Amino acid sequence: MSNILEVKKVVKRYGDYTALNEVSITVPKGSIYGLLGPNGAGKTSLIRIINQITLPDGGEILLDGEKLSPKHVQSIGYLPEERGLYKSMKVGEQCLYLAQMKGLSKSEAKKQLDYWFEKFEIQSWWNKKIEELSKGMAQKIQFVVTVLHKPKLLILDEPFSGFDPVNANLIKDEIIELNRQGTSVIFSTHRMESVEEMCDYIGLIHKSNKLIEGKLNDVKREYRSNTFEVGILTSNVEGLMYDLTQKFTVGQANFKSLNEDLKLEIQLGNATSNELLHILTQRGQVTHFVEKIPSVNDIFIQTVSR
Repeated sequence: MSNILEVKKVVKRYGDYTALNEVSITVPKGSIYGLLGPNGAGKTSLIRIINQITLPDGGEILLDGEKLSPKHVQSIGYLPEERGLYKSMKVGEQCLYLAQMKGLSKSEAKKQLDYWFEKFEIQSWWNKKIEELSKGMAQKIQFVVTVLHKPKLLILDEPFSGFDPVNANLIKDEIIELNRQGTSVIFSTHRMESVEEMCDYIGLIHKSNKLIEGKLNDVKREYRSNTFEVGILTSNVEGLMYDLTQKFTVGQANFKSLNEDLKLEIQLGNATSNELLHILTQRGQVTHFVEKIPSVNDIFIQTVSR
């Protein structure tokens, strides 16, 4: 199978409220999939169904080609936004307990925990209670118990919440390394810069419906507006602007003096980039010429607003 997860027309209702309206998503094997949407869109409902915390009211879910069932709990790692460690329990004792719940033997769990505790340099935390740790320290423990059973599918809901920049970068690197080793990742966050940096695919849910899904680069191409950012040194600004406005839509302009380049934002419309470049080179020295590709944040805001 080429997909680790297939969600097919899943419906979830809470009384008269529909949280998911026949939502379908496909997560390719080995990908990092960004599950996006504003608060209340239905993301958490979908994640809880995939983790079998709640059941759908309709639709079907396949994990690695098999209909989702209780046995698949051991194939999924889930880091919820609201963390759930027992505060009065010792770190090591709790980690061993949670690891065995995911199907590891006590000896294998200890082996994996030794590896991760050494990697994160947290061996001294073993006999501490969770309530003695800072929020960021507890987050590290939560991450370790989420990944130590080597899940096929790792679901992360706001994984960088509570981390300082150094530790957020550490966790990001570990997620990328786990993905490189073959773990598929669903990554739900409001940090669009992290989506840009890490995700291969994205899906956007809004008001209980899926609005966007696909390869990140393909989605960006679909939402581009044929707008170019241009810089030009010219001695005849009026002549240049006259030529441009005959064929193009000229947006934002920034011009201070003849010794500095004129910066323009130009939308092609039905014209081509070669036609634009021809006019520019006839009127001056081009210093900057690049297509303006929408960011994930631009696409998010545009889609949700629309």
